[in-house]
Amino acid sequence: MTPQEKKQLQVMACKVRMGVIEGVHAAKSGHPGGSLSIADTLAYLYFKEMKVDPANPKWEARDRFVLSKGHAAPALYGALAQKGYFPEAEIQSLRHVGAILQGHPDMKGIPGVDMSTGSLGQGVSCAAGMALAAKLDKADWRVYTILGDGEIEEGQVWEAAMFAAHKKLDNLCVVVDQVNSPYPIPEKFAAFGFHVIVIDAHDWDQLEAAFDAARACKGKPTAIIQHSVKGKGVSFMENQVGWHGTAPNREQYETAMAELKAALHE
Repeated sequence: MTPQEKKQLQVMACKVRMGVIEGVHAAKSGHPGGSLSIADTLAYLYFKEMKVDPANPKWEARDRFVLSKGHAAPALYGALAQKGYFPEAEIQSLRHVGAILQGHPDMKGIPGVDMSTGSLGQGVSCAAGMALAAKLDKADWRVYTILGDGEIEEGQVWEAAMFAAHKKLDNLCVVVDQVNSPYPIPEKFAAFGFHVIVIDAHDWDQLEAAFDAARACKGKPTAIIQHSVKGKGVSFMENQVGWHGTAPNREQYETAMAELKAALHE
């Protein structure tokens, strides 16, 4: 990846993070910590990896994305807005009555959302079903899904993992956003029949190598276990569990936005 490409992705990720802060502050509720941690991944997926068309959100040949940890919706909305699925101004209406952007992704109301999520553990099952559908249709589109490390305590995740490995869904890429865990996640996915890659979620070269390897892998699904920083990009939110589901007040909002605006020009 060239320095210019990295810079472009860094700018996009920073704008996604600004959308997170903007939306959660406007809503006075939401989940900034786990949204900020996946901003780099979403920037990479939407601006380098995935085949999508904002002008035609239901394009049959598009790659699909499922945010299994649906509470991190502010980050997905930030990415979709930057990609052009809807105006950035919509971010201000997050969680407001009558707005399209609600607390969890809604495939019926939001352009670019491929699956409604929020019940933890269910998104990856939907993603596996999509991947099987592509195989049955002999289509070449791929399916990407992001799970949280706490989410994978849900048994349904492992039922879906067994299914995906059994069906040899090499068009499925599962990303586990890991900030903390009491057990060895990579070894568990490997035992369930996945090709496993462990990366730093905030390193562009590692993200590129991981998604390239996932596309090249044949005969089994891929799990990318990414070590991330909760609250990444906002100094006072980083690695602070209290920001999992807390909205910033006006002063905190201004501090966070000032940091992110400064980061745009680094």
